[in-house]
Amino acid sequence: MAISEQTLESMRDIVTRYPQSRSALLPMLHLVQSAEGEVTPEGIAACADMLGISKAEVTGVSTFYTMYKRKPVGEHHIGVCVNTLCGLLGGDAVYEALSERLGVGHNEPIADGKFSLERIECQAACTHAPVMTVDWEFMDDVTPSSAVDVVDRLARGERVESTRGPAIRNFQASEHTLAFPDDGLAGEGNSVDDKMLAGLRYAKEHNMAAPQSGQEA
Repeated sequence: MAISEQTLESMRDIVTRYPQSRSALLPMLHLVQSAEGEVTPEGIAACADMLGISKAEVTGVSTFYTMYKRKPVGEHHIGVCVNTLCGLLGGDAVYEALSERLGVGHNEPIADGKFSLERIECQAACTHAPVMTVDWEFMDDVTPSSAVDVVDRLARGERVESTRGPAIRNFQASEHTLAFPDDGLAGEGNSVDDKMLAGLRYAKEHNMAAPQSGQEA
């Protein structure tokens, strides 16, 4: 399916935001996903044409980063971290519970397209392990039962608040935010909590500070 003129215009807008045009490729690919639900061949071609690079170069980027999908995902895309810390603290059990609840495996959507599931190697949120994301929004300190409860609530159409950030919307809306971060949602929800500030608090209580440049640690 051809890329719409509206999407092409938004892609041109993204390009103008970068001094080197090819630096716009990552947000452009997120924009394609927000419009098409995946990175399509037509989207790859549009990015290549607009940036003056080859389709092979765009394809290389879109297949290197796992956030870019080459087949449709669900309305809500669920990611469960199973890397070392999350795995040790229950990430594998969370994934298995969700896989059983949804009846799908890694990078598979359910039949009605409402959800898809992914095993993720790291989500850079070890403080709150085990962690899952819904449409890239964090759900921290999850258990198998709490993770399934999130899916059940979304399936019923209920509002679900992320742990840090705005309420869950859907995959394509989150992808549009990754293309255009200035969406007015940056101040919604919580950004940090006691766990995330524990190290800073300890350092202040013990008068600890990072060495100045040029000083030995």
